[in-house]
Order: sequence, then C-alpha cells, then structure tokens
Amino acid sequence: MARRTNRRKFMQETAAIGVGLWAGGGMQVKANTSANERVRFACIGVDGKGESDSADAGKHGDVVAICDIDDARLEKAASQKFPQAKRFNDYRRLFDEMEKSIDAVTVSTPDHSHACASLMAMVRGKGCFTQKPLTHTVYEARLMADVARRMQVATQMGNQGTSGDPLRQAAAVIKGGHIGEIREVHVWTNRPSWAQGGDRPEADEEIPETVHWDLFIGPAPFRDYAPGYHPFAWRGWWDFGTGALGDMACHTFNMPFMAADLKNPTSIEAEHSGHNKDSYPSWSVIKFMFPATAARPAIPVTWYDGGKKPSPELFGGKDLPDSGALVVGSKDTLHAKGDYCGEFELVSGAEAPKVDFVKSPGHFEEYVEAIKGGKPAVSNFPDYSGPLTETILLGNLAVWCGKSPNSSGKKVEWDSANLKGKNAPELDAIIKPAYREGWSLNVS
Repeated sequence: MARRTNRRKFMQETAAIGVGLWAGGGMQVKANTSANERVRFACIGVDGKGESDSADAGKHGDVVAICDIDDARLEKAASQKFPQAKRFNDYRRLFDEMEKSIDAVTVSTPDHSHACASLMAMVRGKGCFTQKPLTHTVYEARLMADVARRMQVATQMGNQGTSGDPLRQAAAVIKGGHIGEIREVHVWTNRPSWAQGGDRPEADEEIPETVHWDLFIGPAPFRDYAPGYHPFAWRGWWDFGTGALGDMACHTFNMPFMAADLKNPTSIEAEHSGHNKDSYPSWSVIKFMFPATAARPAIPVTWYDGGKKPSPELFGGKDLPDSGALVVGSKDTLHAKGDYCGEFELVSGAEAPKVDFVKSPGHFEEYVEAIKGGKPAVSNFPDYSGPLTETILLGNLAVWCGKSPNSSGKKVEWDSANLKGKNAPELDAIIKPAYREGWSLNVS
C-alpha cells in the first residue's frame, strides 16, 4: 500500500500543501546517524506485532540486539532472522550493555511495558518506535511526548494507517470543508476478540520453562502466572492492557483525530456491561465532548465496542459494517471503512472531491528518515501519537467510573492541563499508577 520514494522527493512532498500534518508544534529531531549509515536497531518484543516491527528494522538497518521475555520467541527470531543479534530477556540489561551500540529501538511489548522501555531509550538519545497504544496510562502518554520533545529524538507509533493515502485524503476532505461544518463523530470496532469482564483465571504453579514471568509482569503489580495472560489475552486486564478501546482506537479513531484535532476533551462518560475493576467490560459506549477550536465548533464523539454500533440512520438506513468511523457534517457524512480507513466514501453517494494531501514513503520509512535527520514522522510522540493516545485512554477513565447495570456512574469533567478528573479523585491511581519496585519512569 505504501508508495516508495527517495529521501529528496519525500522532503519535497512534506513541504507541499496538505492536511497540516507537520504543524503540530515545531518538533525538532536530532539525527542519530548520517543519511548514508545503516541504523543499528534493538528490538524489544520480537513476536506477535514485534515480528513485523523487527522485520521492518532488519529491512532498513541492522538489528544488533533482540529482547523478549519468552525464550522460545527469542530463539525463533534469532534462528530465522537475526543470528548475529545479542539476546536479552530484560530490556534494562539491554540498555545497560548496548547503549553505545544502538541508534534506535522498536518496542512491541504488552501495553504496560511500553512507557518504561521507550523512556529508557529516549533518555539515552535513541530513536523510538513504539506499538499502539503508545502507553498504558494517560500520564505516561503526556510524559512520553514531553521527553521525546526535550530529547529531540526520532519517534513513531505503530498505527500504520496514519501513512496510508486514503486516511490522509479523507482527513483532507474534512479539513477542506467538503462535508460542511462537523456536527458529530462516531467510531466503532468489533473488538474485543478476547475474553473481558470476567474473573481472573486460577493460578498455575507450572510456569512454562521458556517464560520469564517476573519480567512479563515488569512494572505492574505482581500476580501469579495463569494460562492466557501470555501471549495475547493480557489486553483484557487493567494491569496489562487497555481493552478494546486501547487496542483499536489508535487505528479507527485516527482519521477523525487527524481531521478535526480531537485533543483535550472537557468531559468523558461511559456506559458499559459492568466490570470488576480487574478486567475490562465486554462492551462499552463512550462519549467524549471536545471544545470548539478556531477551525471547528465543539464536537461530540462517541466510541462503541463489543458489538455496539451507531444508529443506521447515520448511514442512510443501511446496516453498518463491523468497524469504521462516521464524520457527520452539515452537508454530508464521510464514512471511513474498516479499522484503518483503507477506503472512504461519502454517505450521500457523491464523488469525493480532489484534495491535496501529503503522501508518505511508508510508515517505518518515515521513522528511518527521521533517525537520519529528516522530517519527524507524522505519528511522532510530541505532536501526534502522544496526544492521540492521551485522548483515547481518557475513555478508559470514564469506563472505570461509568454507568453499568450495577452502577449509576458519573460523567468525568476533565482538566487537561493538570491531568485531573475534576469531579473524580478516585481516578488519580488510574491516571498515574505506582510502578512495582525495581521498575521506574526515570527521565532525568
């Protein structure tokens, strides 16, 4: 899907008129290598999504270190792709031993370890590519953006649709006023595709020989091993994942975020199936209210997961597909198809207008260009993916104290400047949880 180009052409294109992707805050990036040098990568998490992220690193540079808490996954990556790379189970040891031998990292761990590993890289001046959602908590998202800006390192989040032509074109259509004044936005997903809302599985004394369980736990509160947490179902647990919202909204919410600058909502409220504050609910509907900006009026945005969807009336009375986004304007409604806005259409049936937008050489290619001193990648932490993740994870604050069959819930009045629920002090420990001893967010 990504169109290839050379560096000079990429730099010319990013100066072209487009959808305002480069105006986020004047982010400056220091080069880690010269334009002609090969980038030396360390890859933290090398299976699952980490398999493709490490493959991208190997394609665009040299993978000199790999890290995973599962020896079987580590052995697979070493034997099949990176036999020369030094192996680690603990990324803290990787940074201690390899700091002078790496230029950049990929971080493809469970959500709860994203910030700890990424910040260790950035404070050492290393470029950082981190999978979505960028962080596990709202506080971490703000901190990651601040540290990336201070250190002037190349950064990119793994929400690959950001680099797709259809997503950028759709955002440009909306920004150009072609659907009129934005009235409301609806975003939905068919996730979760894993169990949520139930009790913890029974502990199993037999930890698999290949799994370093204490390292999987990392900064989270310790719990005994049980089958299912690793390698996938961790997404449904508050201590490790961010639920359906965190898993998919960095994709599906992405185009409306780009089009309408959906930052710093003033309130968030949720209705859901109920949860035990250990596992996320099986479904939720979350409503964000974004204040007016110079470019648009105040906008309500609604997120749906677990099979919930917007009214078919917004879609011309037709059945809605499993996932997507609708941006409702005063003139027309734009439908972004699927999780990544791989295509879009106007609900009226009108042909989409021709618009200018900045094309990409590819998602990981943008990251490598930035490492070599080029423009920041679009989904860089300070200007884009940090604020995007922060917005999305606010939805989970509303879920924590939301309405359910067993709870009346409350609307959270949000103070963005201070990262506080003005009427919900009980959220403080969710916004910024304590890290387990031996793990820290040391950013000095």
